[in-house]
Amino acid sequence: HDVTHASSAGWAELTNGVLLRAAEEAGFEIFLTGDQNIKHQTNMAGRRIAVVVLGTNQLNTLFTNIERIIQGIDAAVSGGIVTVTFDRPALRRRPFPRGLDC
Repeated sequence: HDVTHASSAGWAELTNGVLLRAAEEAGFEIFLTGDQNIKHQTNMAGRRIAVVVLGTNQLNTLFTNIERIIQGIDAAVSGGIVTVTFDRPALRRRPFPRGLDC
């Protein structure tokens, strides 16, 4: 897969709809984003580009789940949206501070 960052293409200032249209017109097949709301803000009817939404933008999670991301990319179809989800790390509970009376 070849990847181009929006800022490398001169599209850093473009918003979702305009950015998606620019990518589509430039011949890109997949639009990869961490914007969870894009699926509610974008009409994909008639689009030639597919959208893959990443369930996080945390680099550690993304780097350790490259295979899952590639599976999402491979499952994407023109005019469709695929969401790639990731397991959440376990929450760590903080101990109750000593000396506080409740």
